[in-house]
Amino acid sequence: MPDPIETEVPSRPSILVTGATGTLGQEVVHRLVRRGVPVRGLSRAQPERRPGVEWTVGDLTDPVDMSRALAGVDAVFLVWPLLDPAPAREVVKVLSGADRRVVYVSSTAIDDNAARQSDPIVQTHADMEAMLSQAGLRPVVLRSDTLAANARGWSAQLRDGDDVYGPDIARTAVVDERDVADAAEAVLLAPPDRLDRGPHLLTGPELITRAEQVHRLGAALGRPLRFHPSTANATKQRMLADGRPEPLVQALITASTHRPDSDLVTDHLERLTGHPAGTFAQWAADHAAEFTPPNTDRGTDQPKNAAASS
Repeated sequence: MPDPIETEVPSRPSILVTGATGTLGQEVVHRLVRRGVPVRGLSRAQPERRPGVEWTVGDLTDPVDMSRALAGVDAVFLVWPLLDPAPAREVVKVLSGADRRVVYVSSTAIDDNAARQSDPIVQTHADMEAMLSQAGLRPVVLRSDTLAANARGWSAQLRDGDDVYGPDIARTAVVDERDVADAAEAVLLAPPDRLDRGPHLLTGPELITRAEQVHRLGAALGRPLRFHPSTANATKQRMLADGRPEPLVQALITASTHRPDSDLVTDHLERLTGHPAGTFAQWAADHAAEFTPPNTDRGTDQPKNAAASS
């Protein structure tokens, strides 16, 4: 196996993390601060102060806000949270105004040989990759598989009982978001002569179904959790009732019904980080407390890696 990428710490604050308070962004911020790299975080609302982080309040889709956030920045960790890539065009122009390293988080579901992708979510990622490349940015592309943290979407159901209802989507190599953050840290800090722009296909170590995820989460919780496949319409109504925006719900439903089966499992994450990808079972054990209702007699162990999940 090739050696992991050797990294260097910039001599001044130089890394902008977009989505810095989100599931993946906060993990990236945590790692950069831990390495002693001062970070600028972009957030739509003012977060709590944190040593080592300079916060900029702004909208990722606003070129003016992005110009302000990018001042003096040499590298950008970029996530695109919208289903429409069109608003990114002006932002990409701002990004291309200087020689910056851009690390973009994309999707392993992209089919490079397809004229159109399987669903709107994957199509947006494919369009973003193309837009960044056409602007001459030569992005470092991290194509991530399904994040383990998506299981948090079952929290509301698990507060009511041991049954999880949802679409029986194709199995996938679910990847721990902490591992994706480790890979992002590696490429953000890699010396220029050791930088591989990818695309890097970041997967977990095994293909698992939705039912297997629920079973392994149940094992971590000490509860007999059961997964029940539901129709697209029933799933849509449940998601809407949970308060999710209808365009996002429709995109998720389309993905669940149109995304093809995958047999993709890679060692790209280990090549970048020097450690193997973690299992979903380990993620469930580390995050079990998040699924345990307060003031109940259901016992659970404390997370085994609290520092990594902070």
